[in-house]
Amino acid sequence: QVQVVESGGGLVQPGGSLRLSCGLPGNIFIITRMGWYRQAPGKQREFVAGITRGGNTNYADSLKGRFTVSGDTRNNTVYLQMNSLKPEDTAVYYCNAARLWAEHEYEYWGQGTQVTVAS
Repeated sequence: QVQVVESGGGLVQPGGSLRLSCGLPGNIFIITRMGWYRQAPGKQREFVAGITRGGNTNYADSLKGRFTVSGDTRNNTVYLQMNSLKPEDTAVYYCNAARLWAEHEYEYWGQGTQVTVAS
């Protein structure tokens, strides 16, 4: 198993910034990719951004330019810098990590961290 721990959520005013962090304490497996998803009340969980072991990043189209993912799967860390936050960014943000074993991908999720954008 892989433990996934997020931090950095909180309350921020519209237009503000937050930086989320995610780590995999005690992990011994090779992680192929890490990323962020979010789930707003009454909505399905959606992809936000991700980074591969090779350092390639990808984003949800609607968030490009405001959110930046960084980190290093070799160090079991991923970050999400969120700028120009909007009320519609309010959600629980989840960190995701994946590893390969015998040609099968296993995914692991954190408990989530709440981000609230409000005046």
